[in-house]
Amino acid sequence: MFKQPELPYALSDLSPVLSEETLKFHYGIHEKTYIDNLNKLIVGTPFEQKTLEEIITGSNGPIFNNAAQTYNHIFYFECFSVQGGGMPDGALLDAIKSTFGSFEKFQEIFETEGTKLFGSGWVWLVKDEKESLSIMATGNAGNPLTNRLSPILCFDLWEHAYYIDYRNRRAEYLHKLWDIVDWNKISQRFAK
Repeated sequence: MFKQPELPYALSDLSPVLSEETLKFHYGIHEKTYIDNLNKLIVGTPFEQKTLEEIITGSNGPIFNNAAQTYNHIFYFECFSVQGGGMPDGALLDAIKSTFGSFEKFQEIFETEGTKLFGSGWVWLVKDEKESLSIMATGNAGNPLTNRLSPILCFDLWEHAYYIDYRNRRAEYLHKLWDIVDWNKISQRFAK
């Protein structure tokens, strides 16, 4: 059975970028519901003893949706820190500059991909087996693992992630998230 991990910060710590009210709903209700639903759905199935990654890459329908949304939310909340912001350094920054031209251009493309996705979903920085970076947006519960890509960073594009704080201003929400990105965590993911 999957358990909801503790957040690496208090519910109020990411304010004003993400308010305590948003985190109470998003983490406290939405993420928890996906985990609870997944635990109910996998009972008595071959997925009962699998990892989230194995379930995502081997399932479909409601099991996939709840497994992917569980993974995506956990991953998303771990992208942020009270001491976040700025830019990465070292190998990740070099890879971003090599791929996108500059860190600022990377941010611009990432925000554009997130803004133009119609409906709900996610925008991701991913790497392939050759360590090459790319940006992708996925609809609904989409996850890069299904394309054999390793996620490095993601921003949630579902309205429940930002509506309390930003109403329908998805672009503003995406831009503000850079202020809390935990580049140490993102760099660790890139190095794996």
